[in-house]
Amino acid sequence: MITCHVRYVIDPYQLAEFEAYAKAWLGIVERLGGTHHGYFLPSEGASNIAYCLFSFPSLADYESYRHIALTDAESTALVANLVEKKFIVSYERSFLRPLLP
Repeated sequence: MITCHVRYVIDPYQLAEFEAYAKAWLGIVERLGGTHHGYFLPSEGASNIAYCLFSFPSLADYESYRHIALTDAESTALVANLVEKKFIVSYERSFLRPLLP
């Protein structure tokens, strides 16, 4: 299993836009074979940092998801909205190997 951790720097004045974007990706990841562990939005402290975690059975499965998402109508519409509104300033993606009980 491979888990992707994403750290977002977001526009805090467009938190509602980011939240709508995140809710939509929850379903897309699941539909395309992954397990989404959720988004974690600002609460206390920094108002412009958010995180998400999602897993795929293997790195090859993750790469397949990325390839399919490039042509998926729902995901491309979300990206187009993001490009237009710019509610994500930047992001960092890391891949982790979970240690489970």
